[in-house]
Amino acid sequence: MKLRVVLEPCEEGGYTIYVPGLPGCISEGDTKEEALKNIREAIELYLETVEDDYVRTEKSEQIEIAV
Repeated sequence: MKLRVVLEPCEEGGYTIYVPGLPGCISEGDTKEEALKNIREAIELYLETVEDDYVRTEKSEQIEIAV
């Protein structure tokens, strides 16, 4: 899966990074590399909670797709 992220330098140093397609998915880091590492973890946790909210019924079918 590919997601677009926005990396912004902070005035006090470091970076803030967020995912426009995942509201509220935001992180930060002292370096670009650290910010990117942290947002990957934040994305994984974000998507994990979305999956936990899924309610299955007897007629539902779960299918994985690549985007």
